[in-house]
Amino acid sequence: MSKPPRLTLPSDARAYRLTTARGAFAVHEAGAPTRGTALLVPGFTGSKEDFIGLLEPLAAAGYRVVAVDGRGQHESPGPREEAAYALEELALDVLAQAEALDGGPVHLVGHSLGGLIARAAVLRDPSPFASLTLMSSGPAAISEEQQARTKLLVAALEAMRGDMAGIWTAMRAHDPQDAVPDSPELARFLRERWLATVPEQLMATGRILVSEPDRVEELSRVELPKLVVSGEVDYAWPVPLMDDMTDRLGAERVVVPGAEHSPNAENPLVTAGALAAFWQSVVSE
Repeated sequence: MSKPPRLTLPSDARAYRLTTARGAFAVHEAGAPTRGTALLVPGFTGSKEDFIGLLEPLAAAGYRVVAVDGRGQHESPGPREEAAYALEELALDVLAQAEALDGGPVHLVGHSLGGLIARAAVLRDPSPFASLTLMSSGPAAISEEQQARTKLLVAALEAMRGDMAGIWTAMRAHDPQDAVPDSPELARFLRERWLATVPEQLMATGRILVSEPDRVEELSRVELPKLVVSGEVDYAWPVPLMDDMTDRLGAERVVVPGAEHSPNAENPLVTAGALAAFWQSVVSE
């Protein structure tokens, strides 16, 4: 679960609903497209707030940055049926979001599950994009240990989908005993985000995480600049697996120091610097 480094938007950022051909999506936006536009797609159980730490430095670097809640995720509405959250449906949403930004080719960034969604969007139609960044997202399904945890969560959601509060309480009871306690503000936000997310969205995307096939070879044939970003440790996709994926893709690679599965939240300044440098190199080529 990604935990935003803070919850207050930068003074020059704004929250609104982005209207697209596939509905309205809650977004955070900052900056002007002096050097380009970026679309940030969050991961499983996440939201646009996971990218709050990136908004100000990327805007200062000259980019219009838009972080989005996917359908059924936090503040974006979604139907109560799993079919609406199939990977191809979520990919079509990303393509619609990129089109609605109306700012030329978009630098697409997908974190974790968001990387699988971004990959599916690019494989369907790469033309709206200037580059693709896979952040803490691997070549196929998540690690076996995380598959087991995710399957348990999906089973609980199936059995108790009317009791999201009860599932949340059970989940947090299994937090490591030596974990640093969340601030009251963050704890309240994390719970409210969970309760606001559509259960069927979580079930469908959980199934994606445990079943996604390896599509690296297919993606390697897409003529689009690619970057793989991760922390120094990752429990969902081991770092050596992402190193290998980078080689297979012919992509650029950045390992963010002091970060694990969420470099966007755990070391946002270094992560933002790596993204801006990559995007600038793409434009300069």
